[in-house]
Amino acid sequence: MRRTLLGLAFALLTPFTAPAQGLPPNELGRVMVLEYHKIDSPEERWTRTPENFRRDLETLYARGYRLQSLNALIDGRITVPAGTTPVVLTFDDSSPGQFQYVAKNGGFEIDPKCGVGILEAFIKEKPDFGRAATFFVLPGASKPNKLFNQPEHEGRKLQFLVKQGYEIGNHTLWHANLGKYDEATVRAQVAEAQVWVQRHVPDYKLRTLALPLGVYPKNLGWVQEGSAKGTTYRTDAILMVAGGAAPSPFARNFDPMHLPRIQAVEKDLAYWLDYFAKNPSERFVSDGDPATLTIPRDKRDKLKLSLPKDLKVIER
Repeated sequence: MRRTLLGLAFALLTPFTAPAQGLPPNELGRVMVLEYHKIDSPEERWTRTPENFRRDLETLYARGYRLQSLNALIDGRITVPAGTTPVVLTFDDSSPGQFQYVAKNGGFEIDPKCGVGILEAFIKEKPDFGRAATFFVLPGASKPNKLFNQPEHEGRKLQFLVKQGYEIGNHTLWHANLGKYDEATVRAQVAEAQVWVQRHVPDYKLRTLALPLGVYPKNLGWVQEGSAKGTTYRTDAILMVAGGAAPSPFARNFDPMHLPRIQAVEKDLAYWLDYFAKNPSERFVSDGDPATLTIPRDKRDKLKLSLPKDLKVIER
């Protein structure tokens, strides 16, 4: 009953609106970076049920949102079709419900009720939705969060994610509160997480870091770049645990070292979907061409001071 009432509240709070295709391009609009944790039952503070996750995808698709990779977003390389809005999916903590294999006919297949299974099925049905998500894994955590809690499938899962075009992000080795530790420990947490991933996906670089508990280290430089125990790392973006919709990557106030996210819980999702329905001029709408940047004429002063020389700015 509780889950039914939550679903009804979500529907009432987010009335259907026309997709973004009816809106003019605005590549200085804001972008939702959604933050999921457990995909499981029952629905709780840090848990989204499989049914509600599927409904989230359906709602986003119907309202003109399309999947955008996190790395491309921070690079300012928007790849979603013209008239649609990029949305970034992130999954923290590598819990079992995010990615699970089940035995079938003497082999293994992805559990259709896990996060990856639901996402793969939806993309198959709606290929124009795109294919993108970032999984912030915990390679050295205790059960059940150590790389999705199936030791025999760790490599298979990481390799599948990369092969399918998903991204792997750094969440430290075992979800360390970085504000509590000295420089050596912080650097080791970042570097060793990359080492663990590279055991299964050689040469893969973890470009983004999701802060455990949302806590920054005492010195930001410790996680931005450096080395520990013979491993070199570089972090191009640091994701917070809250903060709302993110600025456009072309906006002057875009700060990749403090990238806000929206927690994918009923109340917050409903709020932001409703917000952009009521404030369409604040929503990022793609012009469909990564080589051009289309903005409202009166927003020129909001642009970054430094843009790629080959990026053509179009004012409308």
